[in-house]
Amino acid sequence: MKKIRRWITQFDQYKPLMRELVVRDLKVKYRRSFLGYLWSLLNPLLMMTVMTVVFSYMFRFDIPNYPLYLICGQTLWTFFNESTSVAMHSVLLNGSLIRKVYVPKYIFPISRVLSSFVTMSFSLVAILIVMVVTGVSFSWKMLLIPIPLFFLLIFCVGMGMILSSLSVYFRDIVHLYSVLTMAWMYVTPIFYPVSALPEKVAVLLNVNPMYHYINFFRELVLNAQIPDIGVWISSGMFSILVFAVGVYVFLKLQKNFILHI
Repeated sequence: MKKIRRWITQFDQYKPLMRELVVRDLKVKYRRSFLGYLWSLLNPLLMMTVMTVVFSYMFRFDIPNYPLYLICGQTLWTFFNESTSVAMHSVLLNGSLIRKVYVPKYIFPISRVLSSFVTMSFSLVAILIVMVVTGVSFSWKMLLIPIPLFFLLIFCVGMGMILSSLSVYFRDIVHLYSVLTMAWMYVTPIFYPVSALPEKVAVLLNVNPMYHYINFFRELVLNAQIPDIGVWISSGMFSILVFAVGVYVFLKLQKNFILHI
């Protein structure tokens, strides 16, 4: 408990540094780009257009308002994939700074996840545009959208801390993770309906955190419905569990980082 209290105190003390790291990441990401932050809006729209043509016409998935269905899943998955991938490299990339001065090491994975979250926030405008174009009516229930996004953020922070600490000791995890996320993406109903999955595979959705977050988000945006209590519990449970494991693993392994970076 003492370690956790000290960790919280440090977190508050180093918030200005974390803010600067987030700003730096955003500037570096769009440096020398003519359109800059507009890519956060254009990229999901362009990807949605391409994938809508491919999956809606070629594979003929019968999903009402497929463009909105697709961009909702795509936006949340892109944030998860990007944030955890960059967080995984964060400790290794800041090894020279860690060796020179004392900085709480957890700041690096958290700041990378937060910078990706800011980028995703811009992408939400693309979802709004698709809603207007496809004639979706707005509902007060959409005010609950920050809830699944917050659950996903906490989940990604936990995953980022696990991956960033393990990658210091096992560099192979950097290569394995890309394979894992590809497989994970294909077993998550992002561009196809749940009904397209075989019954044996569909059962596994219950233990797929990304399915719960995407489903939560789609219920609010696509169906203007408040998800049932089971969706709330599942989403919150995965977030708390992965975050707790992430904190534990990171605090356990960080003391020997300097010997491996």
